[in-house]
Amino acid sequence: MSSTTSPFPDRIELTGEGLVLRDWTEADLALMQALFDDPDVAYWTPMVSPFDEAAARARLERDRQMRAEGTVILLAITEDGHEPLGEVMLRRAPEGTELGYAVGPAHRGRGLAVRAVRVMAAYAFEQLGVERVILELEAENAASVAVATKAGFSLLDVPLIEGEEKGRPYALQTWALDRAHVAG
Repeated sequence: MSSTTSPFPDRIELTGEGLVLRDWTEADLALMQALFDDPDVAYWTPMVSPFDEAAARARLERDRQMRAEGTVILLAITEDGHEPLGEVMLRRAPEGTELGYAVGPAHRGRGLAVRAVRVMAAYAFEQLGVERVILELEAENAASVAVATKAGFSLLDVPLIEGEEKGRPYALQTWALDRAHVAG
């Protein structure tokens, strides 16, 4: 961790767009399994599969460690502060402040990811002072491309990020939302 990276608050709760984004707790472990033990989550994200109780517990512990290091925030997407419907992520990285998300299969098609990304972007702009947030998506992931477009992101003309995850090659496009675009 860079010595210039400030830690994130121990507790975070963000509201807006009809959502409450809140910290994960031990009480959420079983619900995390229902949200993330899904073929789409397994295919499009780096989350482990199968996503069982051990995976949920490891993710919660890693979330707390990365938050303390000042690198990543993982928040449960809820409508009322209670039942998690998915997750939104903010990650400080050399290439920029990256956002990410996953919505449980039973909760897709309700605009949760779009709204959660907008709330997290507002947090990054207003509380962290960043000028740009990015999404890194595979062009073939039509649902995520739709989220990026609906949330106001623009596709950048930069090289693809290529790699391999879980034995499958990927090529990520970089999408960006600038503070000036939101404020203007």
